[in-house]
Amino acid sequence: MAIDDYTVHVVDDEEAVRKSLAFLLTMSGFTVRVHESATGFLAAAPTIRNGCLITDLRMPDMSGVDLLRSLQSAELHIPSIVITGHGDVPMAVEAMKAGALDFIEKPFEEELLIDAVKRAASKLTDTTDGLDDFATIHARLKELTDRERQILSGVVAGHANKTIAYDLNISPRTVEVHRANVMTKMKAKSLPELVRMVLSIKLDIG
Repeated sequence: MAIDDYTVHVVDDEEAVRKSLAFLLTMSGFTVRVHESATGFLAAAPTIRNGCLITDLRMPDMSGVDLLRSLQSAELHIPSIVITGHGDVPMAVEAMKAGALDFIEKPFEEELLIDAVKRAASKLTDTTDGLDDFATIHARLKELTDRERQILSGVVAGHANKTIAYDLNISPRTVEVHRANVMTKMKAKSLPELVRMVLSIKLDIG
């Protein structure tokens, strides 16, 4: 879908953030509409056609996770990206489970956000999820060691490296090494992609 055929909706309670994101996206050629609250966006959502969503996770009226869950409940399929501050990764994983296509940690490079928006917009015309099939993901999982599966389980549960390290009685550095090996073996380009793989096959890896 051409960049001018859809609208990017930005939901954030902070005016400065809304203006900054709107400026970045507008200068990159996107049509942008801003919303100062999740509830305000939710009210407008049923009328949206050819739109994708960028939402902050932590907002006073309704969290980004609750917003995505509300969209799901209303059967409103709007490709969504969540933006998270440092330390919000567990909440971001919950957002993935609620249907988010991607999450981006602050601070982020401009191109990272732009690429994420384009991926989200591609879902407006592409009904496939872009993930590898069930058998392929299972085959990759079989290549993981027991320790790597434990790390993967912690990651998909939304646990931080320090928490996983404490639970397994190993160092955070060791967790980082195993996590990198998991990403390589699963052929995941990003943490969101890794989480989506596991969620797509509804596998209990613990």
